[in-house]
Amino acid sequence: MCGIIAAASNRNVGKLLVQGLHKMEYRGYDSAGIALHQKDQIAHLRTLGKVKLLEEKMIAEKPKSKLGIAHTRWATHGEPSEENAHPHKSNERVYIVHNGIIENYLDLKEFLKDEGYSFSSQTDSELIAHLLEYFLSKGNSMVDSMYLTKEKLDGAYAIAAIDRENDQNIVIARSKSPLLIGIGTDEFLAASDPLAIGQLTNEFIFLEDGDVAELTSESYTIFDDTKQKVSREITHIDISNQATSKGEYKHFMEKEIYEQPDAILNTIDGRVGGDDVLENIFGLGSSDIFQKVKRVQIVACGTSLHAGRVAANWFSAISELPTQIDYASEYRYRNPHVDEDSLLVTISQSGETADTLAALRYAKEKDYLSTLCICNVPTSSLARESEYSIFTNAGPEIGVASTKAFTTQLAALMLLALSLAKSRNRNPKLRKRIITALRSLPDTVQETLKLKDEILEIAPEIASKDNALFLGRGIFYPIAKEGALKLKEISYIHAEAYPAGELKHGPLALIDEEMPVIALAPESEIAEKLVSNLEEVKARGGTLYVFSDPSISMDLKSGRLINMPKCDFLLTPIIYTIPLQILSYEVALLRGTDIDQPRNLAKSVTVE
Repeated sequence: MCGIIAAASNRNVGKLLVQGLHKMEYRGYDSAGIALHQKDQIAHLRTLGKVKLLEEKMIAEKPKSKLGIAHTRWATHGEPSEENAHPHKSNERVYIVHNGIIENYLDLKEFLKDEGYSFSSQTDSELIAHLLEYFLSKGNSMVDSMYLTKEKLDGAYAIAAIDRENDQNIVIARSKSPLLIGIGTDEFLAASDPLAIGQLTNEFIFLEDGDVAELTSESYTIFDDTKQKVSREITHIDISNQATSKGEYKHFMEKEIYEQPDAILNTIDGRVGGDDVLENIFGLGSSDIFQKVKRVQIVACGTSLHAGRVAANWFSAISELPTQIDYASEYRYRNPHVDEDSLLVTISQSGETADTLAALRYAKEKDYLSTLCICNVPTSSLARESEYSIFTNAGPEIGVASTKAFTTQLAALMLLALSLAKSRNRNPKLRKRIITALRSLPDTVQETLKLKDEILEIAPEIASKDNALFLGRGIFYPIAKEGALKLKEISYIHAEAYPAGELKHGPLALIDEEMPVIALAPESEIAEKLVSNLEEVKARGGTLYVFSDPSISMDLKSGRLINMPKCDFLLTPIIYTIPLQILSYEVALLRGTDIDQPRNLAKSVTVE
């Protein structure tokens, strides 16, 4: 979602702040802005649209400053506009940037209006600037004013603020929204994402909920929720330029699709040995805990939820465990019953997904045996707050539409299914078979990527349509859903997925020559039934694009049959998602959409 960067330095910071905003463009945004301290005034620049427009404004006006804050906004309260862009200000004195949502903003707005403050935006964020200025005007320091402001705020926030009357200090605060400090050379930085300042430092301090910190060019001080000075651990993260640049590819999404063989290898590397999964790969003591598990509860959102739906089949077939799956955004609101010895599994690429974090925090009040997360960011809130975890080690994923994060989540979930089965002494022969298949999975993915030329031939036919239907059965229905999601996210083609057996219960009415149907047909015990379902599409003039096992034969009147590489059946969901990613990318490329930053979407959804 929105991105924050701030710097207190012994050098001019305008350029580095804008560079940091560029690094966070992948998160999704609609406007950008910057506030730079200049002796007795603040240079305040905002633009609607891309960071490049803000950069052009900076070049034209040439503001110089050693202290500043900057922001990319994704609209929640108020439409995308320059007036609603951050930073927001109060009485030309206080300037703030804010990520999150203030839930009681209407009540606070009325309070501030009664105190004589006027509002120039439709946002909930502007009131934070006014509250800080209100408390500053009563003789409080900026740190004290931040605490007094925090007492009034309900909701999630990461805040960075500067005061026109103090050209040395930045004050920041965090509650339920990520914020970190970067330790630079003769400068201290703050950001909502380590990528924003990864070119400046590899030493980071992750603030905890309730923390307030004060930064200068020479030092930083952190205070906890009780206003006591505290020390937080310094974390070393190396963020290479190679990982955050497109290299030879047109888009980050394209690059990340083709990184999947290495990404999957990184996920499984060091976690399997001999014919089985290794002990305690989810954390010390995890194998002992897994012995007691009787049920699994998965909560996730979007692509991660699709990964969880695939894994539910694995937990049943390999671990012999029943599994409940919930949208993280709905989980807390159904008064969920928790069976004895249930394991809560949360899945999130960023580890900062607001609904998933809220579900974890809610679940901690319930009688779960333990909590476990699967994510790509070891320093994330989800990782820190879960009892056990495994990291996908996929490297930074910049494209908003998830590719390698999804397939590495599936690989990690398979490791979880194997670990649960091993701890519970289930299916040793099956585990051995899967381990063998896992070792060759990166090579099989590499072979699957070679289908690009065949996919290029069908992409124009789908790019010319306004709708598409994806079909799969059993473990492949979630993969069909993921394929539909990818197509709609980046090409803006309306796409839906159905279990193929449900075709005759309604969706068949949509089939005509204008409705392309993309089907997944691996070799399985229900392959014949799937072929029968597809015959119904054919009989009604529908165009079929079928990704299938070579053993399956179909006489298509129109469309294409594309043979997939051979793979162990339980791992085929990972293989079959690859051509759907390539297809979505190539279709979006033909339609000329903004592939890495599709409209209205954000990479990391840090508000509910």
